[in-house]
Parts: sequence; structure tokens; C-alpha cells
Amino acid sequence: MSDRDDSDTQDEARDRESDDANGKDKQDESGKEKDKDKDKDNDKPRKKPGKKPLIILGIVVVVLAIGAFIWWFMTRNQVSTDDAYTDGDAVTIAPKVSGYVVTMNLDDNRFVHKGDLLIRIDPRDYQAQLDQANAQLGLAQAQLHAAQTQLEVARVQYPAQLAQAQAQEQTARANLAQASAAYERQHSVDIRATSQQNIDTANAQQKSAQANVAQARAQVRTASLVPQQIAQVVATVDERRQQVRQAEAQVESAQLNLSYTELRAPADGWITKRNVQYGTFLQAGTSILTLVTTRVWVTANFKESQLDRMQPGDKVDLDVDAYPDMKLHGHVDSVQLGSGSRFSAFPAENATGNFVKIVQRVPVKIVIDDGLKPGTSLPLGLSVVPTVMLRH
Repeated sequence: MSDRDDSDTQDEARDRESDDANGKDKQDESGKEKDKDKDKDNDKPRKKPGKKPLIILGIVVVVLAIGAFIWWFMTRNQVSTDDAYTDGDAVTIAPKVSGYVVTMNLDDNRFVHKGDLLIRIDPRDYQAQLDQANAQLGLAQAQLHAAQTQLEVARVQYPAQLAQAQAQEQTARANLAQASAAYERQHSVDIRATSQQNIDTANAQQKSAQANVAQARAQVRTASLVPQQIAQVVATVDERRQQVRQAEAQVESAQLNLSYTELRAPADGWITKRNVQYGTFLQAGTSILTLVTTRVWVTANFKESQLDRMQPGDKVDLDVDAYPDMKLHGHVDSVQLGSGSRFSAFPAENATGNFVKIVQRVPVKIVIDDGLKPGTSLPLGLSVVPTVMLRH
């Protein structure tokens, strides 16, 4: 039994050795096959590096060129600037008369309508001035009426006085003739046929008659000045009439001063820059507030090289920096006839030899047509980017 076992063990060992030899042969064959495959791969032609990135770069360049052309084609008739701001009417309000504020119906940034009472100044002093002016007017009218009455009387009385003076002169002349005749009779008769008393009486009567004639002549000469006397009365009437007009002007001035005690809104707008309080003493001509009206436009400072094709009426799209969602539309109203530097407080003096060419900017007024909500407005001074659609 032991010999059989030994023989079986030896056979198994031989089988294992043969299996190991076969496995090694297989591994060697597989290794050779792998080496052959590697040699085949090395024999194949390799692709040149960088070809694919160049194609992608070319495609990107073409796409950008197409996009740039499309952008130029769409914007070739548009000009824009970022040097633009909202503008409008800002009315400075100042009182015309002095006084204390007794009523104040305003506040900061409050909207008011045209004609609304803003401030009332104490009116008592100006009411007294008006009453005094009315009294002066009444006195002047009474004096005018008296002068007119005197003129009417003079136009009737002075001719009557002239006729009366002429009649008195004729009577005096008749009395003088009678006295002269009596004087002649007394001196022509015999002294014994008369008396000295009669002669003296005739002499006295003659002299008295002569004096009466002289007096009547003087009255006639005085009465003959009727036109001059009437003209004097007419001049007095004219003087009284001018006094009435002067008094009426004083009344009107007093009424104006009284009306100036009430400051009312000249237009619809918002109250800004208020520097007045209740009870403040206001001086005439001192600015107390500013009223920003609802009329707003855009002032855009375009470069001079952008004005070649721009004309009034061109459509404009407006973008306001403060309200990016607001889409405003307008049109070019006008172009200022002069650059901004030309109308500045200190214009450039190029005649001194320090000339440097700088692109000038010209203000263009743009009126807003639509986009604003009814009853709203834009604050002044906001940054705006206008885009003008050129028609030609």
C-alpha cells in the first residue's frame, strides 16, 4: 500500500510540473503578441498637434466679425452721449413788499397748483396806505369838481361883466357930455346972468363925469380880458384833473402793494429750497423759495462731430440712470447756436497763443414726448443717456 501511494504522489507532481510549463509558454506567447501590437501602433502615422484649437479660434473670430457688422449696421444711424441731464424751469420766488409772515401754506417738496396761496404778509400797513390814497383821491376829485364849476360860471359871468362895463362906459360918456354942455353954458353966459355957485357946480360935474368915463374905460379894459380869465380857470381845471390822476395812480400803487402781501404760485410745480418760516420778517426782493415746474426736458451735450446729421424732430430714446426701468421717448427740439464753452462765465481765449484743439460740446434740447406717468415729473439734474435716431 505504501508503494502505490508513493507512485500516485509522484504522478501528481509530474502533472503539476507539466501544467506549470504550459502556463509559462502561454504567458510568453501573450507577451509576444502584446509587443507585436505595440510595434504596430508605433508604425501608424501620428496627427499633428494644434489643428483643432486653430479651427475653434477661427470660428470665434468669424462670429465676432459678424456680430460687429450686425451691431454697426443697426447703430449706424444713431448717436448717443452720456453727458446729458434733465433740465426744466426753476422759478425763484421773492416778495415785492416787506413785512412779517402771518400765513404760510407750504412745505418742502410739496406740490402746488397755479394760483394757490403760499405766503401772506401782514397787510395792515398796506391797507392803511390804500385808505390814505383813497382819501387823497376823494379830495382831488372834489377840487376838480369845484374848478369845473368855476369854469362854467366864468364862461357865463365874464361876458356879462364885459357888457355891463361897456354899458357903464356909455352912461359915463353921456353924463360927461351933459356935464360938458352945462359947463359950456355956464361959461358962455354973462357972469351977471349966473352965479359962481352954478359955475363951480358945472365944473365939478364935468370933472366927475370925466372921472366916471375913465373908470368905465378901465372896467371895459378889465372885462375885455375875458378869454385870458377863462383860460386861467381852464388851467386850474387841468391842474386839478392831473391831481386826480396822480391820486388814482397812488391808489393803484397802494392796491398793488396790498396785493403783493399774498404770494401765490405762478404755475404748477414743487416747492424747493425753502428758507422762510412763520413769523419771519421778509425783505423785498429776497429769495425765499424756488418752484420747479412740471415742464421738464433733457439738455444733452453732444460732440461737435455728432451734429452733422442731427436735425430738429429726430426721434430720441432716453435712459435715465435713476430709473433704469423707465423708457422715455422724445425728439430733438433745437440745437444751441454756440458751444458750451462759448457761453461759459470764462470763455477760452485762444488768441493768447495757448491754443490746444479740444472737441467742443454743443447743448441740444430734447423734449420728452411720452413715457412719464401722468402727474409725475423728473427731478432736475439727473443723468440721462439719450440715443438720437438720425433720419438722414
